[in-house]
This record gives sequence, C-alpha cells and structure tokens, in this order.
Amino acid sequence: MAGLLRFGLIGYGLWGRHHAAAIAAAPGAALAGIACASAATAAAARRDFPSTPVTVDYRQLLARPDLDAVAVVVPNHLHAEVGVAALEAGKDVLLEKPMATTLADCDRLLAAARTSGRVLTIGHELRHSAQYGRVKAMIDAGEIGTPTYAAFSLFRFPFRPGSTGWRYDRAGDPLSVRAVGDAGARGVGLSDHFTALLRFPGPAHAVITQTLGGFEYHQLLHVVGTGGAIRSWWSGVLDRTAEPRFELRIDRKRGGGAETIPVERSGELVELGEQARQVVDAFLRRRPLLSAAEARKRIVVCLAAERSLREAREVELEF
Repeated sequence: MAGLLRFGLIGYGLWGRHHAAAIAAAPGAALAGIACASAATAAAARRDFPSTPVTVDYRQLLARPDLDAVAVVVPNHLHAEVGVAALEAGKDVLLEKPMATTLADCDRLLAAARTSGRVLTIGHELRHSAQYGRVKAMIDAGEIGTPTYAAFSLFRFPFRPGSTGWRYDRAGDPLSVRAVGDAGARGVGLSDHFTALLRFPGPAHAVITQTLGGFEYHQLLHVVGTGGAIRSWWSGVLDRTAEPRFELRIDRKRGGGAETIPVERSGELVELGEQARQVVDAFLRRRPLLSAAEARKRIVVCLAAERSLREAREVELEF
C-alpha cells in the first residue's frame, strides 16, 4: 500500500458497503480498515474484504496511526459524534450527508476541523453526477439565460430504514421556505408526501416535491431561464440500479428546437465512485470537495422546511 491514501471506513450498513467498494476501486486509495456497529455487519465486512482488518469499535480504528483518512457512514444522529472524534484523531474525513441533524452539531464539526487542521468534506455525491453536472454547466454558461424557475420531483418507494433524502441547490442562497405535506408518520424528516417552495431574490423560485408512496425510483428536473429551458429525468427499478434510463434535453430558444445532450453514465453508484476518486486528490491537495460550511446551509434549509411544515407558515432562512 506504499504511496496510497489509506482509508478507514466507519459503518458497514447498506450504504457503507457501497462506500467500501468505491474506496477499494478508487485509484490512489486503499481500504485499510473497517469499523462496524455489530457482529453481523463485521462478519459481512470480513467476508467481503478478507484481507482488511475489521473491528466493532470505531475508536479502535481511529487510534491507528497508519490511517490517513476515514469515511463516516453511520446513522444521521451519530454524524457529529463520530465525525468530531475522527477529526480529533488527526484523520481527514469524508462524512456522509446530511452533515448533522442540528446546527449545533454542524458547528461542532466545523470547530473540530478548524482546531485539528484536518480536511472535512461532506459526501453529497449527486454533485458528481455527469447528468446533473451537465445541467449546472449549461446554466453557468448562460445557455438558458437567468434561471427563474426550477422544479425537482422524486417519485419512489419508501426510504430504507435509516436513510434520508433531500437534494437540490443552485447559485445563491434561498431567502425562505414554505413546506406542505403530511406530518411524517415515519418519523421527523420522513414525510410520505412533501413539497417545499424555496424563494430566491427577485421572481426566482424552486419547487422540490417527493412522495414515498410511489413505486420504483423516478426523478424529474425542470429548470427554466430567461433564454431557454432544461428537462432532465432518471428512472430505475431501484435508486441504486445498475441499468437506469435517463435523458437530458435543452432548448436554448434560438429557433433550432430542443436537443438531447449525451450523458454516458448516471446514477447513485456511479456518482459514489466518482466521489471516492475525487476525494483522494482533494485530501492530498488539503481541500474539501464540499466544505462543511456549505453543507451546513443544507441543514439550515432542511430544518427550516421541517419547521414550516409543523407551523404551517413560510420560514425565513438565516445562514
């Protein structure tokens, strides 16, 4: 493993196993240790990676001086505890989204990163999507003018136990959020049906909507600007399917009609692999892929949306 960035992995549940595979396949990285939460997941890790040391005590993993970095893929409420411990142990940290469940815990992570001098990056793997990356690149290039409306729709089966979802952001921070939906029979932040309206400066606004009462997994994104529009969709039997269907189209309102933009590969597992590949270089360059300060804004929006749902009113956003 000489010359490789040696990673430890904390968490070997459904998503942690995909992180392990992505790290093991990333050029310049080596999966050098795994910490599990139970004897059952430890047995699975030893079966999948027989030459990699496995423990059920994450602090034992963090005490190893030969590890350069850790990926933290544990339940959301443990992100701050484990992330802070990893930073204090002198490791660079790839922390799975969401950054934390409270702003106080976000601030604990930011303080630990500053004090330790280590790199903390938050794993929003969709930012590494070739499909949605092309959408952002076309918007940044001015191909549809100034965006004034965006809508993201997610139609899917219920979340797996312990998982969470919320995604979409675009240039500039929103001013307020107004959410409607059910009260979250599955728990806080897991409403079966949910819609949020994000208001930006001027007339610009975005709508995010999801239902967990659907079947399979289907995403739809519309972005409309002053000089054109983009439509993009992604569909699969599951969110982590290896053979999805997807399409990206743009109409630049120049008289030529809409055109299809080629995208070779798209999907959660593709983006997770790309994130693992990029994080090796990012840690070596001592910079995050996504800063903790930026990821904290996503928590501000999510908590405000939950508050809006509870109080049935628009909530101003303070970053």
